[in-house]
Amino acid sequence: MSERRVLVVEDDPTIAGSVIARLRAEGFAVAHAGTGPAAVDAAERLKPDLVVLDLMLPGFDGLEVCRQIHRQQWQAGRPVPVLMLTARDDENDLLVGLAVGADDYLTKPFSLRVLAARVHALLRRAERTTSPEASIKLGPLEIIRSERRVRRDGAEAHLTPTEYDLLVYLAERHRSVLPRERLLAEIWGWAEGYGTRTVDSHIKALRRKLGADLIRTVHGVGYALEAEPA
Repeated sequence: MSERRVLVVEDDPTIAGSVIARLRAEGFAVAHAGTGPAAVDAAERLKPDLVVLDLMLPGFDGLEVCRQIHRQQWQAGRPVPVLMLTARDDENDLLVGLAVGADDYLTKPFSLRVLAARVHALLRRAERTTSPEASIKLGPLEIIRSERRVRRDGAEAHLTPTEYDLLVYLAERHRSVLPRERLLAEIWGWAEGYGTRTVDSHIKALRRKLGADLIRTVHGVGYALEAEPA
């Protein structure tokens, strides 16, 4: 496998240096940008396999960087995972980050070991081969697996790589109630149960993009996709 490229976007020299050193030790080719405009330019030029993105940046913030990178990705037909770093743990901030294209987040201060594990997990999901099987059609929902595209009522929904994987996992187990812990382990590859809030945030993002009627919450347990088969 060729060396995978990671773009680290962080304006704090100490944090940037530590993250870059750890990722290089993990075998990645790492580039760095310290401002919002520089990050967008680097993403377009370098076409990284993953972006580690700080939320607070000079020039413009990480949300705008993520929005512009996400737009680049869809125009190029190659969605790229984004791991967002934030000093804030407010749910609204996290939901906004997911809405503009982030796939995962870490709250500062964070462990470099955990960051490396999250990067590996995101890349493993992004590198999964697409299924040769026919599209999944469930009521108004169509999942075109050969192209990693999703449509509702014929209108395309631009999902992040993680949102897409979560939706396919739910669709392949249509009507089954899937616990948060199982989704966290299967989609994110995490063993830590405390990350179930991440699952909730991604479900909210899917509902916003596809409609609130497709995914049912089973309180105290998890979620089920309830669209009727076509």
